Amino acid sequence: MFRVVPLAAALALTASLVSCSSDAGQQPATASAPTPSDNPLTRRDGVFQQDWAMNRLWEDGLAEVATYNAERVVYGGVRRFEYTLITVKEEFNQQFNVKTDDYQRKDLFPVMKVNQFCSIATENYPYHYLTSLFFRRDQPVQLLKLTTSSQEWCGNTFKAIADDGLQYQQTYNSYWDGQGTGQRALHRDVLFEDALPYTLRALRFEQKPEFLARIYALQQTSKASAPELYGAQIKVEEGQPTDTAEPAWRVRVRLSDKQENGYWFAKAYPNVLLRQTTWDGRNLWLKQVRRYAYWPGK
Repeated sequence: MFRVVPLAAALALTASLVSCSSDAGQQPATASAPTPSDNPLTRRDGVFQQDWAMNRLWEDGLAEVATYNAERVVYGGVRRFEYTLITVKEEFNQQFNVKTDDYQRKDLFPVMKVNQFCSIATENYPYHYLTSLFFRRDQPVQLLKLTTSSQEWCGNTFKAIADDGLQYQQTYNSYWDGQGTGQRALHRDVLFEDALPYTLRALRFEQKPEFLARIYALQQTSKASAPELYGAQIKVEEGQPTDTAEPAWRVRVRLSDKQENGYWFAKAYPNVLLRQTTWDGRNLWLKQVRRYAYWPGK
């Protein structure tokens, strides 16, 4: 059994999916600027392959579109729906930190975009989520940018996280009392739970590494409270033949003594996520994966 090392600087409050009623007595969350430091997980000789996305596969002009049968607990019930993960290479410009329209610019750099989308029906009203994560192509661990939004009948919530080179800056706008608008500084030498389906693909699976990492809790929620910072233990092991339809590596992510996630990745490159289980019931089973240009007019 994993033994998790507690973090003295852990942030409080778990960002979770809940109903429209506000938490009584909740105060606006604050966070002081963290001390700048390098992320040990980005070392070239570390547990991650920093050149994982440099493979020529990603230069074919197409997107990898993976569709999953999914489950998530909403309003106390298990909801079943379809979840889509899109992974594609794009060219960003430094001026606006977005996909460029002008490929003659001098400030271009390649990124990997990961979009996560779902629509969840309930007897009350539907929930819609879209999360976009961006990484420099040669840095599958260090998040460059994250945006996530939720829409349902109670209101809209939007959160953005950007790397300023010293720390992450998060801005937010939500319909929750005490979380209306604001910003906070986050630690930089961390992983993000939302990013694990992409980041963990770059592990040196054959070495079966086991290591510690700090992980910010899920941002794909309607809440905008300060994200909990876990002291997590990550372990790679052989997947069982009955777990997935093809040979896989299983990655166990123990966030706390009672919170563990599991991720199964195909052994063959590009190590597609085949299955996911989480402590709070966000489960995925790969339905199909294909490469195509999903955007109109292309």
